[in-house]
Parts: sequence; C-alpha cells; structure tokens
Amino acid sequence: MYADHYHLNGRPFQLSPDHRFFFGSRSHRKAMAYLTFGLSEREGFIVITGNIGTGKTTMVGHLLSEIDREQYVSANVVTTQLQADDALRMVASAFGIPIRDRDKATTLREIEAFLAGNHQLGKHVLLIVDEAQNMSLSALEELRMLSNFQLDGKPLIQCFLLGQPQFRTIMAHPEMEQLRQRVIASCHLEPLDEDETRSYIEHRLRTVGWTDDPTFSDEAFTLIHRHAGGVPRRINTLCGRLLLFGYLEDKHHFDAATVIEVVEELAEEGTQISFADDRVRPKVGALGELAAGAAPESHADAVDALDRRVRRLRRAG
Repeated sequence: MYADHYHLNGRPFQLSPDHRFFFGSRSHRKAMAYLTFGLSEREGFIVITGNIGTGKTTMVGHLLSEIDREQYVSANVVTTQLQADDALRMVASAFGIPIRDRDKATTLREIEAFLAGNHQLGKHVLLIVDEAQNMSLSALEELRMLSNFQLDGKPLIQCFLLGQPQFRTIMAHPEMEQLRQRVIASCHLEPLDEDETRSYIEHRLRTVGWTDDPTFSDEAFTLIHRHAGGVPRRINTLCGRLLLFGYLEDKHHFDAATVIEVVEELAEEGTQISFADDRVRPKVGALGELAAGAAPESHADAVDALDRRVRRLRRAG
C-alpha cells in the first residue's frame, strides 16, 4: 500500500526484527563493540540488556550477518520459563542434536560431542539466548556448566545472553556468582536521543529507497521522539502508521499536526504510544487546537506548545 505510494521498495517500519535495518546509535555501537570483542575472545558470556523494543535481537542479527558462516556455528533461542533440564534440551534442539527420550547425562554427552566435533573442524560455536530474564537460576547454571567443556585448553562454546533490564537483577543474585565470573562484557541499551531518532527514521527510509518522499518537518521529528520515547519499536509503530495515514490522505509532507493526529488515533486504540507522560491518554480531538492553530514560529515553540497542552490535559483529569 504505502510503499508503492511513496515509491519505496519495502516496508521501512516493520515490527519484526530485520538485521538489514540495524542502526548504530551511540549505545548500539558500544554494545556491538562488546559483542565483537567477545567473538574475538571466543569464550565466556556477553550480557546485553535493554527495554522491550530497543533492538537487541536486530543488533545480534546484524552481527551474525557479518561473520564468516564457515567459521561459526550459531543458534538463536528465545526462552520461556525454563528449568535446568529444559535448558539442556533447548540447547540441543537449537543445534539440531537429536536427544529425544534421552536422560540428562546422555544429553550432556551428546552436546559435548557436538561441540568437540565442531572444534576439531575449526569452527566456533555460539549460542544466543534471547529473553534470558525468563530463565530460572538453575537453567542459567546449566548454561554456565556448558562453558566448562574444553578441548586442547580452549572452551567449546560461547554464549550471548540478551534480556530485559530485570535480567541484571537476576545476574546480581548470590547464586549467580560463578556465572558472573564468566561474563567478559556487559552492556545496557539506552533509548535513542532526539537526534538519533531522526537519523534512525531517515536510515530506515533510505534502506528501502527513500528519495525524500515523504518529507518531515523538524517539529514532526521532535514529536515522534517525544511520543515514542526513543524506543525503536515504538518509533516503528508510529512511523508505520504515519505512512499509512499519508497514503490514505495523499500526504507527502508530515508536520506536527499530522503526528498529533496519528498519535491521537493510536491512543484511542490503546496502542503503546505515549505523550510526554505515559499516563496521559487524550481523547480524539483533545489536541485539536494545536493541530488546527497557527503554525509555531520555531522548533522549540512546537515542543513547548505540546508540553503546555499535555499539562492542561493532566490538570483537567
């Protein structure tokens, strides 16, 4: 729909992770440096945390797209509430190791044989665990035990643990002391700042052949940042809806009023797009005066006008 309308060769703001759209913000570049360092060390654990939608999975996908697949054997798993034995079966299944109806001891031997075989072939085995905050302490301990497997004095597996912020609390638990000692780098992904939000939007558009159609006003970029909180997935939700709105209304320029109109629609639907304060959920038309009024004289005026409107809405209950 809107892709053809704007002469794009794909959907720039799809919600599913796609490494082609990786954007290197300051925080993401730091995390990428840690992951790359971890690969060069070929041992231990790398821990990456971040709020929902900050791009952890996309970043790791980007890293995997750049490594030599002849040298690496990788598996990416998304965890649920796993206990110790479940964790081992999860690892075996991720690497395609047949372990049906096997006991724990046999499963461990099969995993070790798989790791040793790849080591002898000169391949590095990498396990990526997404949503690691869902794992029990016993399951995490089983992963640590796998890191004990060695051959010729070299570890046979390396693990990246990706999780939401609460995973840092789990890692601080006294029972995780031995695992913490195996962590060679840890990084927390921060939301994008206002300048990065603009660059992120333009980057994703350029990735699908954007030629400045549509265009965005400075105020529009500022309001997108405010409403999405600098979280990439929320930016995608808002911008995807903006482009759909533009297609339906035959718009080729997005200004502050357009952003506000789309945010009002999303707020009415209950979609997780916030105003300056997440508790503020204005009804449709509540920001109509700003949308329909005279254009602000400057970028700062637009932001101040929005803030004043939000405060009045809050006082009005």
